[in-house]
Amino acid sequence: MITDPSAVAVSIQPLDAAWQGQADALGLQLGLPVTQAPETDFVLQLGESGLQLVQRGPDAPGPVRVDLLEGAAAHRRRFGGGSGQMIAKAVGVGTGIRPSVLDATAGLGRDAFVLATLGCAVTLIERQPLIAALLEDGLRRATGDEEVGAIVARMTLLKGNAIELMRKMDEAPQVIYLDPMFPHRDKSALVKKEMRIFRPLVGDDPDAPALLEAALGLASHRVVVKRPRKAPPIEGAKPSYSLDGKSSRYDIYPKKALGKG
Repeated sequence: MITDPSAVAVSIQPLDAAWQGQADALGLQLGLPVTQAPETDFVLQLGESGLQLVQRGPDAPGPVRVDLLEGAAAHRRRFGGGSGQMIAKAVGVGTGIRPSVLDATAGLGRDAFVLATLGCAVTLIERQPLIAALLEDGLRRATGDEEVGAIVARMTLLKGNAIELMRKMDEAPQVIYLDPMFPHRDKSALVKKEMRIFRPLVGDDPDAPALLEAALGLASHRVVVKRPRKAPPIEGAKPSYSLDGKSSRYDIYPKKALGKG
């Protein structure tokens, strides 16, 4: 799996002069060149609307950004079904039960945001630096919102290798949530766009079995793995049961029952 942005041609572009200073700081942080006229395959653009990742080329999809205030995130927050959602059932959300969750494969933070919206304290880990930068930017922009700010206050982002970070954690989360990269065949435009951009940067997750093993060794109550519905379980320990949706499946590895409080 590619986790170093320098392994592909990426640059940072401030969209106007007002963002030059922040672009320079981000370039130092990520070890990427800052330019007004990028010729790289990928461009991390910084402007008034925040940070966005753009793949260049004639057939490239549109920009990808983390927006927790509008669009799909806002729609799901208002109309997603609350604790009746399958992901809520998978992690054990119930009456009086809001488990602490570690999302060890955070990506753009969508599932973590859903769980935080439901009242869970969520720690997110993302190891691909460009995706982590997008997520950090989205969380920062949402912090000042009166309604969503209270939700993202329950979200804590860590950057780095989840396996290594989990092995060093002193306090065990009740639930660990995993959604490793898999050769997706989802036809929706949103997923297709993001997969087209992220696949060259992220690839698949050949270390998924080690990730599951580390999660099982740390979680106090259960591990939940999201998979495409027809995909095989991750190699290693077998799930006790699964919850099936239209396109996804949640494999559940329980350790002990979640209690109220």
